[in-house]
Amino acid sequence: MIRSTARYRLLHWLLAFVALSSGVLTTRLNAAEDRPNVLLILADNWKWPNAGVLGDSLAKTPTFDRIAREGVLFTHVFNPVPSCSPTRSCLLTGRYAHEIGERASLYSGFPKDTPVMTDLLRAAGYKTGYSGKPWGPGNHEISGWKENPVGTKFASFEAFLKQTETSGPFFFWLGNTDTATKAGRLPYIGRARATLSADLMPIPPELPDCPELRQDLLNYYGGIMTMDDEAGAAIRQLEDRGLLDKTIVIYASDNGWQMPRGLANCYDAGSRVPMAIRWGQQLKPGRVVDPFINNAEIGPTILELTGIARPPEMTLPGFADVLLDQPASSGESSVDRDAVYIERERHADVRRDHLGYPMRAIRTRDFLYVRNLRSDRWPAGDPDILFLHGRPFGDVDTTGVKDVLLAHLDDPEFANFRRLIFEKRPAEELYDLKSDPHQIYNVAEQSVYAAKLSELRLRVDHWMQSTGDPRVDSESDVFDTYPYYGKAASRPAGK
Repeated sequence: MIRSTARYRLLHWLLAFVALSSGVLTTRLNAAEDRPNVLLILADNWKWPNAGVLGDSLAKTPTFDRIAREGVLFTHVFNPVPSCSPTRSCLLTGRYAHEIGERASLYSGFPKDTPVMTDLLRAAGYKTGYSGKPWGPGNHEISGWKENPVGTKFASFEAFLKQTETSGPFFFWLGNTDTATKAGRLPYIGRARATLSADLMPIPPELPDCPELRQDLLNYYGGIMTMDDEAGAAIRQLEDRGLLDKTIVIYASDNGWQMPRGLANCYDAGSRVPMAIRWGQQLKPGRVVDPFINNAEIGPTILELTGIARPPEMTLPGFADVLLDQPASSGESSVDRDAVYIERERHADVRRDHLGYPMRAIRTRDFLYVRNLRSDRWPAGDPDILFLHGRPFGDVDTTGVKDVLLAHLDDPEFANFRRLIFEKRPAEELYDLKSDPHQIYNVAEQSVYAAKLSELRLRVDHWMQSTGDPRVDSESDVFDTYPYYGKAASRPAGK
């Protein structure tokens, strides 16, 4: 870290000059002390549109609603991978998952082979830290990191601020996990019951209406309230110190929810997330942004907003121009904002021979196209391999409704839920979102959609080829060869 004020100021001007000469936003900073702080509030498995400002009256989110009201609300934000550590890896490196090797999968290592957003911030004089969930789950130590790639761990945001009040700009990652499932436990259900009724819970068509699901949903909404409380406490810490308007506050989620057919799937329930950003007078309050955003672009965007040149290895563009409602620089003018690309490799280690379930997808305003690259495999995990808590289909996390589904696998009344959640899928899926917003009815084989299917197939092909995706080689299974550092599944003998 540069300690001399003169050297600190020189570094800032050098970074600002590089950014200006490449057409990148520098926020018109006049001195090193003017550089904004950054608070990233990153939820764990909180899906769109479960926020009051997004139209969900059951979701009590006064803090998120305030950030949106006093800043910018994004309506089409998707993760790069519907899986925790891969999305966080993409955010930190500013790259697509298939560009960063083993980090495309859950419970990976974190090789030191590419620039990381938080390292670049530290090199530019930012104090960095986190509380809650940082990058993970995975094993960063195996790759030589002494601390998590996000930064130094603190007990709380308040504890961090007490150490940084006089030491220049900061970046803090507040990793909340209240919206994540707790292995079948319901810690937030009492909180929700105080204001909500199980009878009011909205039942998505891909899940059975049963008491267990309604309890799961109550707990999820209670987690949303608890998460938003923590976000509100962080905002008050900034206000009490006169730092709120000097701080870029990004309030977002890494992935969709953990209900069946959510997390680990490229459907909206697993991939579409809320996001709002506040930055004092720099942003016009109450603006709604409709173009598509990949939330892995948060990392490159933070660099742009703090005047730090994005290194060429960061292939994702960032969305500072969209945030500030400014024309894109010449280098970013070709960025498509009419769609987002989503992918996944191995989520949990729940198949024979440690295999994953590779998918590539494109989500446009009106369609979702999903390519299942190994459609002979079980998308939810093998049915005879027991994962967490002694349950099969380990890529579906443990909830009360999952246990109901497992208990009724052979029940004809549950046949459609079994097909949607557990059974093998065709090589291609296409969903018409105007008539089927929950992505229930695959229309890929209907002739009336042949032209749209061909168009989106070609767009995915071009994306994979232009970004060097190893899966362009249909025989490649390199992602299945990387180590998995999580809990071992219980497998049949010899598997």
